[in-house]
Amino acid sequence: MLMTQETQTLSRTRPLAGLVALVTGSTSGIGLGVARALAGEGADVVLNGLGEESRIETTRRQLVEEFGVRAIYHNADMRSPDAIADMVRDSEVRLGKVDVLVNNAGIQHVAPIEKFPADKWHAILAINLSSAFFAIQAALPGMRSRGHGRIVNIASAHGLIASPFKSAYVAAKHGVLGLTKTVALETAETGITCNAICPGYVWTPLVEQQIDDQAKSHGLQREQVIRDVLLAKQPNKRFATVEEIGALVAFLAGDGAASITGSALPVDGGWTAH
Repeated sequence: MLMTQETQTLSRTRPLAGLVALVTGSTSGIGLGVARALAGEGADVVLNGLGEESRIETTRRQLVEEFGVRAIYHNADMRSPDAIADMVRDSEVRLGKVDVLVNNAGIQHVAPIEKFPADKWHAILAINLSSAFFAIQAALPGMRSRGHGRIVNIASAHGLIASPFKSAYVAAKHGVLGLTKTVALETAETGITCNAICPGYVWTPLVEQQIDDQAKSHGLQREQVIRDVLLAKQPNKRFATVEEIGALVAFLAGDGAASITGSALPVDGGWTAH
């Protein structure tokens, strides 16, 4: 079928038009930045995450009005395999399919191994690692049936290296990279790709709060906390932005990344180049 000039222009300017993207943990921070980037490229979006109902609805409506896409919200508890499967099914029913799956949901807790609470260990492994597995498991059949799919797992620089006092987080993010490689190999001939992005410190409201908290607790200036504490290991001494992460996800979701699969892509200012 010949494409009209209007359709060709739309395809060039909004290369993800016609696709549906599900982004977990997307009501704030990196996830919301990713959702906005995908919507900006024309994809319909499924939001998921925590927050006040009115604020989430405002975010959903803004995506619709600003980018002219469909956007829905699902409140799946990412600790629950059944809830995750229901979120994927609901997305397929309401929007027709899930072409792009971005596993971004995550939590953190910092403590020495001897004092690490069992409930925190289990929660971090469930939300940061197992939720990605169950979301992929639920989304893959539809992707296979269409011969196309893009899976992007938001890992961390801590998927490549370790830091003290973050045993559960480091273990989970290393696991995400192993899961990414396995899915990539299992889907290598199907038109589906699976990659991981490994951010260092990214500027989000949560990080901004951490700066203020550490400045108060240690009697430091904000600039000292940023440069000498948070960015001590990032050679470029700047935070990545949610827009940068979103742009990379949008690229991986497009046709230009069709041969990129099983990769772990650092966005860490050179941290893991040491």
